[in-house]
Amino acid sequence: MASNTLTRMDLSEAVFREVGLSRNESADLVESVLKHVSDALVAGESVKISSFGTFGIRDKSARIGRNPKTGEEAPITPRRVLTFRPSHLMKDQVAKGNKG
Repeated sequence: MASNTLTRMDLSEAVFREVGLSRNESADLVESVLKHVSDALVAGESVKISSFGTFGIRDKSARIGRNPKTGEEAPITPRRVLTFRPSHLMKDQVAKGNKG
């Protein structure tokens, strides 16, 4: 994992090394898990991963926004947004990483 971004390839490589599946099977497993997560979110379900966090969908209503440069008002349409709430364990782990 040379870069600062964890990619699908990095995840499948970790599965390959730690679980012992072939590289193709590891990639298929990662893709399958990500597809299940995506499908659940599209369906409006929450996805809770123990000791990691909860992904969810929030509906935002229409509102009037303002262009910060010009001050001009513009309508913002209603939309669905993805939210993530980290678990307390994840928050603690990240906080410890910042100190060390």
